[in-house]
Amino acid sequence: MGEFSVVAHLPDDLRTALDHELGRFPESRLAQAVDKLSSRYRSGEAATSPILISELDVAAYAGYRMPATYAAVSSVLGEVAAAAPEFAPRTQLDIGGGTGAAIWAAARAWPTLEKCTVVEQVAGALALGRKLAASAADAAVRGATWQRGLIDPSSPLPATDLVTLSYVLGELPERTRDEVVRWLAASGGAVALIEPGTPAGFARIRAARDVLRGLGHTVLAPCPHDGDCPIRPGEDWCHFAARLPRSGVHRRIKAGTLGFEDEKFSYVVAAPAGAAADRADARILRHPRKHKGFVQLDLCTVDGLASGVTVSKRHGLRYRAAREAEWGDAWIMNSGTTDTGTTKE
Repeated sequence: MGEFSVVAHLPDDLRTALDHELGRFPESRLAQAVDKLSSRYRSGEAATSPILISELDVAAYAGYRMPATYAAVSSVLGEVAAAAPEFAPRTQLDIGGGTGAAIWAAARAWPTLEKCTVVEQVAGALALGRKLAASAADAAVRGATWQRGLIDPSSPLPATDLVTLSYVLGELPERTRDEVVRWLAASGGAVALIEPGTPAGFARIRAARDVLRGLGHTVLAPCPHDGDCPIRPGEDWCHFAARLPRSGVHRRIKAGTLGFEDEKFSYVVAAPAGAAADRADARILRHPRKHKGFVQLDLCTVDGLASGVTVSKRHGLRYRAAREAEWGDAWIMNSGTTDTGTTKE
């Protein structure tokens, strides 16, 4: 696996605060709790009872998932900021936000952010999230509102510029997911949905994308178009990855041997009709295949899937860009030819 174009370093203030909180518990007990949580999440089953019961469970969850969630959300929101430079949210509502990784990511993506609200049903997660945020450098995180609540489509959400739902759709009964997506969209802001980068996670994102399209929303990322998704569940799946360095304690409680991990995720971000979007007309769906003298790209384009697009040395600067390109990058098709140009700065 090649190097990632997205390397998500946990902010120093968050890493320091998280390591401090994890230090309150013996690492052996944290590791046992992480193993239990990992088994639960890998099962892929909807939650029928609370997962986080004790302070130890909450701390283990934060150590196990918060860095990876931050990496994924940071990557997603970075793509949105690039595709919609005029989008400058002042308010964010993070539903099912756990210990608040998504508000840390949003505050780094948009300095315009003024007010963040995290809604979470587990009181212990809210308490830990509030403690972690207390020393944040970003005022929007430091002054966030932590609100206990359920995902309840019968209760209207307040208007917001950005609503985030990370790794939650899969925890909900399948019959309720479309209604929840419509509920989030009714807040009036951009909707960012993130799920694990698995075939099942992609299927949930694809279904949610269809709901948002049905509401007339504009897809900001990752898709280069608002049309039907050309990838059919069961045949392939659209997903991306962010690499995050592990701290010492993070590595030990996860029994990891590497100094990094790769968080794979599927996502969609859409905004109400009329939202300005400067989307590229293609996105790289897999690691580019880099050969001597040419590069092959698998792309999702405005015209559908394009596999094995070749960029060779004769394309000059575009070939150099192809050599530097990575999985997940947005690209521009060169009119009249098959070679592409990256939109990376």
